[in-house]
Amino acid sequence: MPHHVYVVECSDGSLYTGYTTDVDRRVNEHNAGEGAKYTRGRTPVELRHVETFEERGTALSREHAIKRLSRAAKVSLLDE
Repeated sequence: MPHHVYVVECSDGSLYTGYTTDVDRRVNEHNAGEGAKYTRGRTPVELRHVETFEERGTALSREHAIKRLSRAAKVSLLDE
């Protein structure tokens, strides 16, 4: 089963990074107000970046690393 780290852009321009095994389902949950508490008041969200990993631990480590990046570094990542 693949593991994904994703970045969505919220309607207010903020960026949210998360982990999932099903990107489409997770983005739909965010947009339905059923996703993370952070995104509930910031819908709709738009998927901007996805990275896929074979191992859950690797994906979670990458999620943590992306969350630690500055906004400028995250925007740079999205532009790649």
